[in-house]
Amino acid sequence: MAITDDLRKTLSDPTPLYFAAGTADLALQQAKKVPALVEQLRVEAPARIEAVRNTDPKAVQERATVRVRETQETLQTKVGEFFGSLDTDLKKLGENAQDLALRGVGIAAEYAVKAREAYEKVAEHGEQAVKTWRGDAAESIEDIAVAVEPAAEPKPAARLEPVEVKDDESAAVKKSAAAKKAPVRKATAKKTTPPAK
Repeated sequence: MAITDDLRKTLSDPTPLYFAAGTADLALQQAKKVPALVEQLRVEAPARIEAVRNTDPKAVQERATVRVRETQETLQTKVGEFFGSLDTDLKKLGENAQDLALRGVGIAAEYAVKAREAYEKVAEHGEQAVKTWRGDAAESIEDIAVAVEPAAEPKPAARLEPVEVKDDESAAVKKSAAAKKAPVRKATAKKTTPPAK
């Protein structure tokens, strides 16, 4: 029964549907911003293209060479510092590994909580969007229902009074009820099979 209850609970939970509705609504809101971004790019594109055309390839190459040298020097310095500060004590390395593992578990749990919160926020947004979408239709349905159904007035209950029944009448009523319940049998013709040759 626990599996059935879990399955029923999972299938009746509207949160995933609200999440999908919230995602669709947020995507629609972002899609509404696209025309403005396209217009901005269209306006800025000629100036950027012109700037690229006017750039001297030798100057670009020189800047790239300088950046590569700086990066290489920085990398060599960092690697030297890392190996210089590397602790060779195995016990300390073990403690560091354990500490890092625990931090990793903590970070994973934190991300799981944040993901769940984000999921719930989008689901709440979706629920509000669905309520908004349904709001106009629900109000019009209520108006129609009020117009179609007049106010119901409670009807007084009929009062039953005891009636005297004679034994002959009681037997007649019982026989007629039994006759109505008994099935009517129809006569059926028996089929005969032809003799075998």
